[in-house]
Amino acid sequence: MTKPKTTLEQWRILQAVVDYGGYVQAAEKLHRSHSSLNHAVNKLQQQLGVELLEVKGRKAVLTPAGQVLLRRSRQLTQDVFALEALADSLNLGWEPEILLSVESIYPKHYLLPALQTFYLKSRGCRLKIVENVITGSDEAITQHKADIVICSLVPTGYMSEPLSNVIHFYPVAHPQHRLFQLPQPITEQELKRELQIVIADTATQLQKKTIGWLEAEQRWTVDNFVTAIDILKTGLGFCWVPEHFIQTALTQGDLKRLQIRDCSYSQANFYLVLPQPDKIGPATRILAQLLIQHGRSEST
Repeated sequence: MTKPKTTLEQWRILQAVVDYGGYVQAAEKLHRSHSSLNHAVNKLQQQLGVELLEVKGRKAVLTPAGQVLLRRSRQLTQDVFALEALADSLNLGWEPEILLSVESIYPKHYLLPALQTFYLKSRGCRLKIVENVITGSDEAITQHKADIVICSLVPTGYMSEPLSNVIHFYPVAHPQHRLFQLPQPITEQELKRELQIVIADTATQLQKKTIGWLEAEQRWTVDNFVTAIDILKTGLGFCWVPEHFIQTALTQGDLKRLQIRDCSYSQANFYLVLPQPDKIGPATRILAQLLIQHGRSEST
């Protein structure tokens, strides 16, 4: 490995000379002699083979090359400070990474503000977010695959914190679908004859399930609602979709709600679960609190 020509201390001195307006002022702030700072900067220039500063009157002024290198040096010293802060955090038990499992239907307007606030408090903690469906969330809890889980169903034996208001699922199809040519509201028997689009479970070991009413003879299974909606827009099939996923499509006339006799919608609530509450670190606790706070923002 090639050894660097320069040191962080040399760059820190250069920054101080520029920030404080000269060698004398920087020497006072750093509690160093004027001559030692001058020597450090001169040596830095010799090692690089580039002139960084030129003295105009009593003030040291950056050369064009010095301006470029100074900007990069600030990034370097900031990275070092961040690295040292991360080491301090790890020494205090601050976890290096959190795995957050989120039910795929959880509204993003609850999730994203919590993540924005957490970033400012994270101290370099990495975050991995996994979207799960039905039993995939159950598996993340019971098999301890995640540190925090946001789910719509809580397995027996686990404590949970309630989150947002209930969300509604509506049966929808393309406006030209033949179901809309039938007398409204349609019957369950008429719905059974049509192609249903369903969302696959993400579980890998537990028995898989699928989202929505499942009485249709024909079913296509997809991984997410984005794909389901794209299929619906072609005129194929119907699907039970969370309201916040289809607001734009309904407004623009790309999809239309089906009117079903004795069943206009289904619903889901959300909960936050800590699969191993006694083993979480401070970063996980902060993120969980933020998710609860923002997840209840419209229900309190």
